[in-house]
Amino acid sequence: MSFELYLKRNQLKMNRLVTSFYEKRGDSDINKYLYAPLERYSHNAGKRHRPLICLIACEAVGGDPRSAECSAAAIEHFHTAALIHDDIQDEAQTRRGEPCFHVSEGVALAINAGDLALSQVTGAVVNDPLLDDATKIRVLGELVEMTNRTIEGQALDIGWVRDNRFDIRVEDYLMMANHKTAYYSGAVPLAVGAIIGGADESVIEALRDFGMATGLAFQIQDDIINVSGDDRSKDFRGDITEGKRTLIAIHALNHSEGAARDRLLEILQAHTSDAAELAEAVALMEATGSVAFASGYALALVTDAKAKLDSVLPESKAKDLLLSMADFFVARHS
Repeated sequence: MSFELYLKRNQLKMNRLVTSFYEKRGDSDINKYLYAPLERYSHNAGKRHRPLICLIACEAVGGDPRSAECSAAAIEHFHTAALIHDDIQDEAQTRRGEPCFHVSEGVALAINAGDLALSQVTGAVVNDPLLDDATKIRVLGELVEMTNRTIEGQALDIGWVRDNRFDIRVEDYLMMANHKTAYYSGAVPLAVGAIIGGADESVIEALRDFGMATGLAFQIQDDIINVSGDDRSKDFRGDITEGKRTLIAIHALNHSEGAARDRLLEILQAHTSDAAELAEAVALMEATGSVAFASGYALALVTDAKAKLDSVLPESKAKDLLLSMADFFVARHS
């Protein structure tokens, strides 16, 4: 089974698990202002790859994936909180084709709902009846580290925007993206699954490394999709509008000069949504080979990561899914 097919077959099951934590409570106003909108928001889910790869990792090391379900849900609760808060910070209007939480419910209630999702990160693990206390502590330590690293990456991302910084190197971007995305989109879900599955430390670290590499590739592919993907998407080329310091934009600025660089910088700073100007920015990026550079970098990450993991894990369907996951991360178009 390919990883893409695995996601499609298991997404609804994971949706039910995640949204079960936001079921309505007794007080009608608490439901109205908190649980109900958070449940609605959670139903507008992505592919749920983060919790699902946690289950795959548990199975790949010989564990029972059912024992990792609450921890997997905890990772997705963090993702929910991160998206709600990130959209507020970016002043975004839509998420996956629908109004952002703060647009539909107001900023104050959105912050509050994001805080509840963060609380569920801990609660899902602490209240898990299938894990012993020692494993819970180990998993919680991983989730705390994941949270810290992601917040550090976010600080860089929004700090560069606040200070109108475009003196960013490729190395700076890679550090930011590793912190902001790779830890919670790859490394920690796989490490947590392996821990719960009872893997040796060397295997846990191998899966963590695999997750870091593929998680970074996932973010780079997101950058690529935004500028050259489906133009029917409501946030198509929104990274340019927001002036985001993506790998493509940074590489282009570092490899252009004169009028071309000045014009690209002008567009990135203008927060324009004009289709012609956005297309012009993409053309300037393509002229420096920046889109191709990003694509090649992501592919190299995945190729190296697959080779290393292949030598560590025994043959299994779960291992095949993880290798397929790496390919999917750089081949997807949405």
